[in-house]
Amino acid sequence: MEIFENQKPLSFDFDEGLDKAQISPNGFREYDARWLYPEEINKKGLEIFGYSLGKYISNSEGQGSSIVIGQDYRSYSTEVKYHLTKGLLTSGLKVIDVGLALSPMVYFAQHHLDTDSLAMVTASHNENGWTGIKCGIEKSLTFGPDDIKEIKTIVENSHDFIPSNNGSYEFKEGIRDAYLKYLKGTQSVKRNLKIVIACGNGTAGAFAPDLIRSLGCEVIELHCNLDFKFPNYNPNPEDLTMLNDLAKSVKENNADVGFAFDGDGDRLGVVDNEGNEIFSDKIGLMLAEYLSEKYSSSKFVIDVKSTGLFFNNEILKKNNCTVDMWKTGHSHMKRRVNEINALCGFEKSGHFFIGEPLGLGFDDGLRSASMMIEYLDHHKNKSMSELYSKLNTSYQSPTMAPFCKDEEKYDVVDEITNKIIQDQKNKTKVADCEIVETNTVNGIRFSLSNGSWGLIRASSNKPSLVIVIESLVSNEEVEMIFKYINTLLNETGKVGEYDQKL
Repeated sequence: MEIFENQKPLSFDFDEGLDKAQISPNGFREYDARWLYPEEINKKGLEIFGYSLGKYISNSEGQGSSIVIGQDYRSYSTEVKYHLTKGLLTSGLKVIDVGLALSPMVYFAQHHLDTDSLAMVTASHNENGWTGIKCGIEKSLTFGPDDIKEIKTIVENSHDFIPSNNGSYEFKEGIRDAYLKYLKGTQSVKRNLKIVIACGNGTAGAFAPDLIRSLGCEVIELHCNLDFKFPNYNPNPEDLTMLNDLAKSVKENNADVGFAFDGDGDRLGVVDNEGNEIFSDKIGLMLAEYLSEKYSSSKFVIDVKSTGLFFNNEILKKNNCTVDMWKTGHSHMKRRVNEINALCGFEKSGHFFIGEPLGLGFDDGLRSASMMIEYLDHHKNKSMSELYSKLNTSYQSPTMAPFCKDEEKYDVVDEITNKIIQDQKNKTKVADCEIVETNTVNGIRFSLSNGSWGLIRASSNKPSLVIVIESLVSNEEVEMIFKYINTLLNETGKVGEYDQKL
C-alpha cells in the first residue's frame, strides 16, 4: 500500500530547544498512559516519559536493551513517537521502529524480532486530541498498575533530563507483511462469504480488508480509507453509532456478516446477516462453544462486563470447560489468560485474547475476525443469525459511560459499592428481586435472585464510569435495573452526562 511505501525512518535533532515539560499526573492510567496532546503532555514531557520508560526497562531484571515501537494513524502520532523515541534513545536503548501499526502488530513484532519490550503510540478509540502509549516488558503482555506507578515515580525524579543520543535507532520494514502472513497461516475458506468491514477511517483500514480478502472472502469496505479526522464516527466497535452504520451496510449489501474494528485493531465488533448487533461477549460465548468441542477441558476467561450465560452453558459443561471471571482491561485479561493457561479470554468490549495453540496470547481484532470466519465456514449451512439464535436469550444494555472526574471516579465507585452492599443486607428490592450476590473484583457487579445483574466500575482510560446491565427476563427489567443504578449515581452529585443510554 502507498501509505506504507512512503514511510521513512525518523531523524533526530538532540539540540532543539523545547519548552518546560508538561505531564499531567492523570495521564498515568491503570495499565497504560493517555493524555490530551499537547494540553496535558507536551513534546518535552513525551521525551521525559520515553526516558523514564527506558530506565525502567534497563532496571528490570532479565530485560534486553531493545524496544519495538509503532504508532496509529492520527495527525500527531508520528510527532508523539518522535519525541517518545528521543527519550528512549537518551536512556540508551536500541529502538526498533515498525512504523504505522496496529497494537497487535507490535505485539507480534515482539515475537518476530525476539524483543521483549514494546511501546505503541495509540489512543485506541479515544476521540481526536487524545494520545497514549501502551507499554510492556514481556512478550504478549502489557503493563499492570505497579509498572505504571514505577514509571510515574521515575518521571517525577527526572528533573535533570537532557536529551542525548546514547542508544541506536532502526526503522524495520516488512513487519506488516509478516504479520498478515502470520494471521493468514494455512487458513483457507471454502464457503463463499460476503463480509462488510468497518474501520471508522482508523488504522485497521490499512490491514483488515487485505487480510479478509486473502482468506478468500468477498469484502465490502465501509470507511476503510484512513482519515485522522474520523469524519463519520470514532472507530469504536462497542459504540452503537458504528454498529448501526455497519448493520445498515450489511443489509444493503446482503452480506453474511459485518466486522467492526477499533482505532488500533485490537477489538472486534460483529453484526449478523440480518443487521442485528451482537455484543462481543455473546460472540465470545459462541466461539467458546465451538472451541470447546475441539479443546475439551479448556479454561476461558471473561471480564466482569460479560454475559452470565457463560456459567450455565450446557456445551461448555459437557466438554468440561471452566470459566473464570476477571477484571476488565486488556492488560489484566492478558495476564490472567497467561497465568491460568487459558485457551481464550473474552471482553464485552471486543478484546479477544487468543492463547496457545491458537495464538500468542494477546488481543487481536483481526485474529478474532479470522476465527469468526473459521466458525462460519465450519457451520456452512447456517447463517450468522441462525447460529446466534441458538444461544439462550438474555437482554443486555450497551456499555454506558457517564462522565466522572478521574480524581473522583474511584471514590464514587467505592461509595456506590457500600450502598449496594447495604441494600443487599437490608433486602432492598431491585426490579422486584433481592440482591443475592456481589462481586467486587473490579468495581461492583451485583446479581439478583433471578440471575439478572448490573455493573458499576471506573473506566481505566477515560474520566468516566462504566455501566453494564443484563436481564434474563426482559428489556423492561434492564430499564428497571438502570433506574436503580442511575439513582445511586445521581445521589453522589459527581456524575455527569452519559456517552450513550438505553
